[in-house]
Amino acid sequence: MATRTPSLLKSQTGVLLATRAGLMRLPAASADQLDAADREVIVDALLTAIAGAYCHLHQKRAGYANDPVQALELLRVRAADMSEAEFHMIVTGIVVDLRDAHTLYAGPASLAGAVAQLPFLVEQYGSTDEPQFLVTKVGHSKLIKDPAFKPGVLLDTWNGIPFERAVAIHADRETGGRPDARLARALESLTFRSLQYGPPPDEMWVDIGFRDGPGKARREVRIPWRIVWPGRPATGVRPGAHTALRVAVSPAAEQVRRAKKLMFSGKEWHAEHLRAEMARDAGWIKTRFPDALSARTFPTKVLGDVGYVRIWTFDVNDHEAFVDEVTRLVEQLPDTGLIVDVRGNPGGLIWAAERLLQLFTPNKVQPTRFSLVATPLTRAMAKSAFNRMELEPWIASLESAISTGEAYSQALPITDPSWCDDVGQRYGGPVVCVADANTYSSGDLFCAGFVDNEIGPLVCVGQATGAGGANVWTSHDLTDALDGTDFALPRLPDGVSFTMAFRRAVRAGDAAGVPIEDLGIAGIPYAMTRRDVLDGNVDLIDWCARFLAGAPYSSLRVALGKSELTVTTAGVDELELYVDGRPLEAARSIGDGVLKLPRPAAGERLEVVCRKAGAVVQRRRVALT
Repeated sequence: MATRTPSLLKSQTGVLLATRAGLMRLPAASADQLDAADREVIVDALLTAIAGAYCHLHQKRAGYANDPVQALELLRVRAADMSEAEFHMIVTGIVVDLRDAHTLYAGPASLAGAVAQLPFLVEQYGSTDEPQFLVTKVGHSKLIKDPAFKPGVLLDTWNGIPFERAVAIHADRETGGRPDARLARALESLTFRSLQYGPPPDEMWVDIGFRDGPGKARREVRIPWRIVWPGRPATGVRPGAHTALRVAVSPAAEQVRRAKKLMFSGKEWHAEHLRAEMARDAGWIKTRFPDALSARTFPTKVLGDVGYVRIWTFDVNDHEAFVDEVTRLVEQLPDTGLIVDVRGNPGGLIWAAERLLQLFTPNKVQPTRFSLVATPLTRAMAKSAFNRMELEPWIASLESAISTGEAYSQALPITDPSWCDDVGQRYGGPVVCVADANTYSSGDLFCAGFVDNEIGPLVCVGQATGAGGANVWTSHDLTDALDGTDFALPRLPDGVSFTMAFRRAVRAGDAAGVPIEDLGIAGIPYAMTRRDVLDGNVDLIDWCARFLAGAPYSSLRVALGKSELTVTTAGVDELELYVDGRPLEAARSIGDGVLKLPRPAAGERLEVVCRKAGAVVQRRRVALT
C-alpha cells in the first residue's frame, strides 16, 4: 500500500488514479450512492453526537456564533433534494466550521488513509509581518520539470496568487481555534491533504512561481498532484485495542505526517519494516520507535554539547515500552541540558504523552483533567454497564449536574496519577521544550504538563501550541458506547464515519481548570530563520541552549554494586535515602563529588533524593531486587 503513488485526475464521472497498471476509478462524489434514507441516517447520527456528546459545543457556539445543531436540522430537511457532492460538501462544511481538528467527517471508504501530495515541502521563516516561504525538501523529482526548483528556492505565487495570500485563503477552510493555528495548518495542507477527512484538491496540478533567491528572476513550474496511502505504523495505536479510547490526536494531521515521512525520510520509513534497529542518519541514536522518536547530541555555541530528542508523534500502542525507550535514549545524552522538540506532533495516546513528563522532573506530575458535557446522553452512556470501566468516575458529577445546572462533569484525569510517578526522574539536567502551532492534541497535553508542572521553559514557534484540548472517540466507539441506551446511534452507511471530541481537557497546576481547546499553551515566542529551515534548526538549537545555560545546574548519578552504593553529585547540598518509601537514615549534608555508602541489606526499591537550599532538585529510583 505504501508504495502506490498515483497522480490525481478528476472528471465528471469520478476520480482517476494514474498508476503503472493503468487507470483506477474511485467512486465519484457526483454519482449518487446514498439515497434519502442514508443521508437522513448520517444527519441524525451527527445530530445526536454533536448535541449530546460533543464536549466543546458550548465553547464553539460562544466563540464563533455558530450553531451546528441548527445547521444539521436544516440539512435534514433539504438533504434529499441535493446531489451527493453537495450533501457531503455541506456536512463537511458544518463540521469544519467547528474549527476542531478532533471532530471530522470522513468518507468515502475508497479514500480511507489516502493523502494527496505535491512532491515538495514548504516551510515558513521570518516574522509574521513579513513571512518568507521556502522549499526545504523535494521528492519525486521526475514530476518537477524545472531542475532549478530545489531546496532553498523562495515561493512567490500559487496558481497566480501571491503565496502569502494563497495560504490565507486556504486557512479559511482549515481547523484551528486561533488564526495562527489555521495559517500553520493551511501552509502544511497546501501540499499535503488527507483525502479521508476532506475533498480532493480542486485542481489536477499547481503552477508554482518561485525565485532562486531575493532579487532573482521569477520562474514558474507546473507540478501534478499525487496520491499515497502511507498506512499505519507498526507501533501505533491499534483500532479496538484497550488504548483506543485514550487517544487525543488529529487524525488528518497524523496521516499527513506519515505521508511526509514516506516521501522525504526513506531511512526512517524502511526502519519500521526491519527487525534490526536503524538510525536516521549519522549521529542519531538507534531506536525501537523510528516512527516516533529521534535523539542525538548537538554542539552549541553557548553550552557545548546538549541533548536533543524529537518526539514526532505519541501514536504508540505500548506506552510502557515507549516510556522505557525514551528513558534509554535520554540516559545516553549529556546532562548539560536537553531540548525536547514536539513541533508538528499531531498527538496520540494520552498515557504516553503524560507519563513521559516524570522523566524530566524530581517532583510528582499532575496530569491533565478531562470532563464530559453534562447531558442526558452522557449520563445514559456513563451508567450503561458496557461503559462502567471507562466512565464510572464521572457518573456522580453528571448526576449532580441535573440539580446544579453545571455544564460539565467533574474534571478527572484519564492518566492515573500514580502512573505519572511510577518511573521517576531519569534526566537530571535542565530541560527546554519546543512546540509550534502544529503541535496538537496529546502534543498540547504534553506542553501543558511541561509548563504546569514547572519542568522548564516552553519555546513556541508562533503564538502557542495548536490548541487541541480533548480525548477523541470515533463514531464506532460512540456507537458501541450508546448501544442499549435511549440514544443509540443508527448504523452509518458503508464508508462513512466521523471522529468526535468527547472528553474536554483542562489544565492542572496554577492554570487549573483553564481549557486547552482554542487557547493552546503559550510559550516564549521564536521566529524560525532561513538557517533553521535549511540547516537542521541550528539557530533554534543555539537559542534554546541559552535558556539551558542560564538554568540552575545539578546532577546525580547512582551506581549500585554488590556491596556498596556509589552516588556522584554536583550542585546539591543534602542527600536522603529511602527504601520502599521509608527513610534509610537521616538526611546528610554533602558537596560535589563521589560518595560511597553500604548497599541496603533488604528491600525492593531504593530512592535517592538530593536537595539544594531545601528544594528537591534530583531524584532517582533503583531496583534492589
